[in-house]
Amino acid sequence: MICPVCKSDRIVIEHSKIELDYCTSCHGVWFDSGELELLLESVSQEPSSPFLNNILGSPETRSSEKKRKCPICNKKMKKTTIGQQPEILIDVCRQGDGLWFDGGEVGQLIKQLAKKPSGKADSQQRVIDFLGEVFQARD
Repeated sequence: MICPVCKSDRIVIEHSKIELDYCTSCHGVWFDSGELELLLESVSQEPSSPFLNNILGSPETRSSEKKRKCPICNKKMKKTTIGQQPEILIDVCRQGDGLWFDGGEVGQLIKQLAKKPSGKADSQQRVIDFLGEVFQARD
């Protein structure tokens, strides 16, 4: 697949049923529909559905950042924010094909998730370590 930002080829990174498309040039990450759910459920004891429904149903955020095209359906994606302090601006396919995170944004989300207590500490730490290493989520 081609990166929606820099038009470079992306590589596939796989870990425990989570398959991510990663751009080695701009460090952006594409989550196909369903992959973010797997990630969130592996680092949290709560189901990810409310979180994802909020992302898909959230209003578009005004931004000077250029709109990107979904690598699946080739339609312009909407910009929306997730997380808190700081909010993370991501691109969401309006058709539900997936989510695009610019370089560093997955790391920001993982740091925020790592601060929340979970009943799945071992599983959570493995995924956080893996993604932190791949996406350089460091303090």
